[in-house]
Amino acid sequence: MVFGTEIEAHLAFALKKIALREIIKVNVEGKTGARALIETTIGRIMFNERLPKTLQYVNREIKASTIKELITHAMLVCTEEEVARLIDNLKEIGFYAATVSGISVSTFDLKRLPNKDKLIEEAEEKIKEIEQEYQNGLITHSEQRRLSNNVWLEATEKMANLTWELFDKNDIVRIIAESGGARAGKDQIKQLAAMRGLIFDPLGRIVELPIKSNFREGLSIFEYVNSARGSRKGLTDSALKTADAGYLTRRLVDVAHDLIIRQVDCETEEGINVDMAKRDNESYMTMMLLGRVVIHDITSKKNKKTIVAKGREIDYETLAEIIKDETVSEVSVRSPLFCRLKYGLCAACYGWDLSAYRRADSGTPVGVIAAQSIGEPGTQLTMRVRHFGGVVMSDVTQGLPRVEELFEVRRPKTLAPIAEIAGKVQVNKVDDGYIIRIRNARAKPVEEREYFVPLTSTILVKEDETVTAGTQLCEGYLDPRDILKISGLRASQEYLIEQIQNVYESQGISIHYKHFETIIRKMSDKVMIETPGDTALMPGDLISKLRFEEENANVISEGGEPASAREIILGITKASLVTDSWLSASSFQETTQVLTDAALEGRVDHLIGLKENVIVGRLIPVREEFIEGSVAHAEHAKQAEQKEQTQVV
Repeated sequence: MVFGTEIEAHLAFALKKIALREIIKVNVEGKTGARALIETTIGRIMFNERLPKTLQYVNREIKASTIKELITHAMLVCTEEEVARLIDNLKEIGFYAATVSGISVSTFDLKRLPNKDKLIEEAEEKIKEIEQEYQNGLITHSEQRRLSNNVWLEATEKMANLTWELFDKNDIVRIIAESGGARAGKDQIKQLAAMRGLIFDPLGRIVELPIKSNFREGLSIFEYVNSARGSRKGLTDSALKTADAGYLTRRLVDVAHDLIIRQVDCETEEGINVDMAKRDNESYMTMMLLGRVVIHDITSKKNKKTIVAKGREIDYETLAEIIKDETVSEVSVRSPLFCRLKYGLCAACYGWDLSAYRRADSGTPVGVIAAQSIGEPGTQLTMRVRHFGGVVMSDVTQGLPRVEELFEVRRPKTLAPIAEIAGKVQVNKVDDGYIIRIRNARAKPVEEREYFVPLTSTILVKEDETVTAGTQLCEGYLDPRDILKISGLRASQEYLIEQIQNVYESQGISIHYKHFETIIRKMSDKVMIETPGDTALMPGDLISKLRFEEENANVISEGGEPASAREIILGITKASLVTDSWLSASSFQETTQVLTDAALEGRVDHLIGLKENVIVGRLIPVREEFIEGSVAHAEHAKQAEQKEQTQVV
């Protein structure tokens, strides 16, 4: 049917001449005011009537991701008031559509796979063959378990895919599964209509007997009891997880609350180099580059055009250009990790305030924003996910405990060795594993290191391969402190960021990299004094890098011997306790110890962060004019304190 205006289409819908999703032709008005005949539906007309006039007519299927894109675009081209009204309108039409659709799934909407029994029989035949090989002594018990599990995993996956194909794109089951909801997806369809497959017991081990039934057919008593054990633990974990995620947020806030935008630009030339080899991964590129300030001009080698000038931010438009231009191989951008400010961060190193799509204003509490951006999705992370790693099943910590392990810089249980020296690899098999020997014949005297790898791990290096220092030798997790010692602080920071991001991404959660960088800056901004030289520092003291540089500069100017120190990386709890503010540290934990130490040392708190100001009843320093006053006051107080100490000495 063809309509001259949207009003005519509404009238036809009210008279029940057309359905909500029926394709019609309507002469609609564009954002320029000109009219054009387009193919659409009355549902889409209703949706577009609730959009601001500055937005284009949206004539496509609206999913959760489309809504996100729409609001993001609106924030760039509309006023704040228009964006707020748009979100409110989307809520209203969402409620309306949910009411009139009456969308739901019945047991009888789930279709049964016709050849399911045949597929199960094939899998059982393979299991019998594996069992026979084990009985004949050809394979070990652990290999038998692994091979059996792989057979059932493949069979379940095959059934899941075949069952999914039974539903066409207009099927109610598929519509719900593809809507991007929190709990609907292919995996749920597999359990409802194909087969549940292998399950975990409460200790995270795989139960060898798979559940061959699905929920549509109903589970047998044995299958039900078998699966209930792991499910019961899952429910208990969910209750405990909320408290764990909340505690992680508290620790993150505690470590980063004093990171506030305090200056426009610290003028550092350091930053991170982003390799454009991953340009096809749009999500990674957006999370890594969007809103960052570039260190050097980004120029296209094709036409010598400058895409982004030095000191400018990468916005959506220029990001698309950079990704499209294959002559751009690397992009250098500013990062919170390299900011040179003594207190807080500068706006140039931080980049965009992601809630406003412009450079962060002075006084923005970016530390708290980073802590909440990482902590809030923590409740969505699973308590502990086990998956298959290495040759046989290995116990791999994932989810929230893995995030915690990384932020606290704990030594992982499944630790993989890394090469301490560069050299040639030799792999020798022993009874219970492998000995990996690395030999550097060029060094005088010849250097050699040996590492033991258990049979359950997959070796990542080959015989006679030449490796560099810091190369991972087998599957597993690395200790960030080992990386720090062998490859340096930057490599350790990169590993932490990449590993934490991997955990969130595995659960479908996207977080901008700079939030991780903001927290890791606070974890790695201290050095440990090794030799004090002629400074007033003591061996073992933990002080900020900038203070260390200042102390050494003062001693060198007077002809003295500078101190030496080594870079360290602290867990968030430890970093919170060694902060310059004793008020903040004492309100976190170990109150008596912190207050006693502060009193004995005669420490002064200069009220730089948020917590210490709240404790003494002052306004928090998040307004531009207040920031300037508080930092100036702190600097003045510190100078006076140093002068006083010099006079005492």
